[in-house]
Amino acid sequence: MAGVLVFADQKNGKFRQVIFEMLGEGKKIAQHLGEELHAVVVGQGIGDYAGPLGEAGADKVYLIENAQLANYTTDGYSKALADFIKQEQPTVVLIAHNSVGKDLAPALAQKLAAGQASDVIAVEYENGLRFKRPIYAGKAYAHVSFTAGARPMVITVRPKVFESAAIEAGRTASVIAVTTSVSAADIRQIVKDVISKASGRVELTEADIVVSGGRGVKSTDGFKILEDLADVLGAAVGASRAAIDEGWTESQYQVGQTGKVVSPTLYIACGISGAIQHLAGISSSRYIVAINKDPEAEIFKVADYGIVADLFQVLPVLTEEFKKALAQ
Repeated sequence: MAGVLVFADQKNGKFRQVIFEMLGEGKKIAQHLGEELHAVVVGQGIGDYAGPLGEAGADKVYLIENAQLANYTTDGYSKALADFIKQEQPTVVLIAHNSVGKDLAPALAQKLAAGQASDVIAVEYENGLRFKRPIYAGKAYAHVSFTAGARPMVITVRPKVFESAAIEAGRTASVIAVTTSVSAADIRQIVKDVISKASGRVELTEADIVVSGGRGVKSTDGFKILEDLADVLGAAVGASRAAIDEGWTESQYQVGQTGKVVSPTLYIACGISGAIQHLAGISSSRYIVAINKDPEAEIFKVADYGIVADLFQVLPVLTEEFKKALAQ
């Protein structure tokens, strides 16, 4: 097969935006290599899922369908994909650097005896392929290349750092069903139930605007004014580790080295001091606005704009002004 293969992680038939970002950059890599762009979908009842991937540039879409793959498990997905990749021999495998990808990619690379580069934020095309990724909590960058002939290159891609593929309505890909030998005996994890929490806000790692709160928010009630601003802006709400540890909001909203890495166009940090662990999670934000009473807070050293003031006075004013501006 060769080619560039995108793992198109899906949930109930819906693909996260990062899948289309990987297809966009994957097309560039494929053109650089003189190869095709392919995608693979894993799950159960996925027969109709190929359409959006073809419109986004995939030349072939492989469907690995099996009852044991209805829910994600490390064992099931890594075995199904490893068996498929050994057979098809892609040059590059792109996987989203999200909760599934961070778990899947190392297991897959181990089964393939392949090299892996994680959290890639740029691809460099001079003198062969190189992949740029942050190290030391975002204080430096590594430029990773693979030894000659090393295949496949397993890459996890940070969401919102690459442009999405151009959508060509009506374009179709060749759809190929793939059989897999994965059985219950291959899977050590048992998924009893999947409980989803409904939210009207965009998912944190895919948000174009993020409003985050830290210790300065002071309480669970304090997050209400952040949520008011986020609702006006169509933004996601995040939190620092300090706010999570205090129990003011849920751990799924944590931004930082031990939480989620975000890459929004606008990141509004409210009452966040700027610990290095938090900064590691926001380093690829295009613009950072910091609101903090302490003029010496570390967050101001990385912020593009800073407001030295009480967030409880500033945020309601911002919310009302944005309402007026958006209403015009």
